[in-house]
Amino acid sequence: MSERCDWCKDNGILQKYHDEEWGIPLHDDRKQFEFLMMEVMQCGLNWNMMLKKRHIFRQCFDDFDYRKIAVYDEGKIQEIMETPGMIRSLRKIQAVINNACRFLQIIEEFGSFDTYLWSWTGGKTLVYRSHQTEGVAKNELSDAVSADLKKRGFKYLGSITVYSHLQACGMINDHDENCFLYDEICRRYPVEYRE
Repeated sequence: MSERCDWCKDNGILQKYHDEEWGIPLHDDRKQFEFLMMEVMQCGLNWNMMLKKRHIFRQCFDDFDYRKIAVYDEGKIQEIMETPGMIRSLRKIQAVINNACRFLQIIEEFGSFDTYLWSWTGGKTLVYRSHQTEGVAKNELSDAVSADLKKRGFKYLGSITVYSHLQACGMINDHDENCFLYDEICRRYPVEYRE
């Protein structure tokens, strides 16, 4: 059996997310928005809950279609708030709608959100050797990306949240060195090693 990162060994939803999505370089705008939206909803909660509620988010937010979300009105917000099992945080729901509008502005400027985001690493996955021995929640890259996103009007995307996104979408390879995905990502994708 393949070795995995310690955090995902539940033989369930976390392991499936780890094996199929987390840290694998992502170049799809809709999926990027989905991950960002889930990070917003997760603030103050745990990721396991987000994965369990993903089907509810999908239902509430038109399968993460940022073009549709950008034009949600008060009626739609109320409908989302009343959906059984939904996280009933008006501020988070409003932040998701706001972020969809900002997301579209980035697409207009750069051609895609993917182009914008990966430009921060020159299209490479960063492998920080020091991260194998130190617990890291944010770094200079997440500080810079977060500051730029905030300047562009995004909400709920502080440096720690952005760092989680950079890990999730494969811009930072923070799989444990003994995890089967660590080597696979280093082999299959352009990487840059840093201390």
